[in-house]
Amino acid sequence: MGAEEILNQYSSIDTRTKYLDKFFDFLNTEKIIQSSSNPTTLSSSPTPAIIEFKNVSFKYPKTERFVLKDFNVKIESGEKIALVGENGAGKTTIIKLLLRFYDVTEGEIFINGVNIKELDLDKWHQLVGALFQDFIKYQFTFKENVIFGNLDKKDNMELLKEAIKQSGADKYLEQLPKGIDQVVGKMFDEGIDLSGGQWQKLALARAFFRNAPLLIPDEPTSAIDAKAEYEIFENVQKLQKDKTVIIISHRFSTVRNADRILVLDEGKIIEEGNHEKLMSKKGLYAELFNLQAEGYK
Repeated sequence: MGAEEILNQYSSIDTRTKYLDKFFDFLNTEKIIQSSSNPTTLSSSPTPAIIEFKNVSFKYPKTERFVLKDFNVKIESGEKIALVGENGAGKTTIIKLLLRFYDVTEGEIFINGVNIKELDLDKWHQLVGALFQDFIKYQFTFKENVIFGNLDKKDNMELLKEAIKQSGADKYLEQLPKGIDQVVGKMFDEGIDLSGGQWQKLALARAFFRNAPLLIPDEPTSAIDAKAEYEIFENVQKLQKDKTVIIISHRFSTVRNADRILVLDEGKIIEEGNHEKLMSKKGLYAELFNLQAEGYK
């Protein structure tokens, strides 16, 4: 090995070491959001909680604009709620606050009458199955991608099959050479990459496998065609009747079946009700629904 190659190798190692330093710095960073020193633990029963946002205002750190202002809503146990509105209306922010990724700037959030700040954060997260647009693509087997949703139930094959079916991932599973033991992604030898829609269905299966009393899909099906998305959330309506569901989707064919639709604009609820009620109001919801319907003609 020549001197130039040795120097190149050293330079490469030095660069990677700096990345590792950043990684360990990240791991050692103290969490801003902490559980209470004497937390309240909610029951882990399958009965979902009553959620209430009370006079909640919020602006992201180091910004001045309030994304939510005096926001109020109460979600009953077992309700199927849809959040709709144009980009920047505050929909995803509501979910981030509910998961306590951030604390409210003003106001309070209650879960079964308990302030969310008083809950054991890890145990609260165990009661929630959330899926965001920017989900993780685990470069492991198909099965492992699903069971990462709830490792405590990794041997529950019945739940595994049901989660895969509900997500629609069973439609392409049979095409994989090794079935549920197929490595997905191209990082490892013999791995098979999936399309965007297939990855999303696999991530949905992971959320369903979690089998938590509160299910939150936040735009998780942007790469899935409208028909497949409709079928998936029809399954949610039929098979997850005992769960509270809060869904964010730009596709009105999906949200129209929700028990209650909350229409957001500039961080406030400007309309609410079921699909028929909102269409009769001829407000923002009806306008957005009709605009989208025109695109399908």
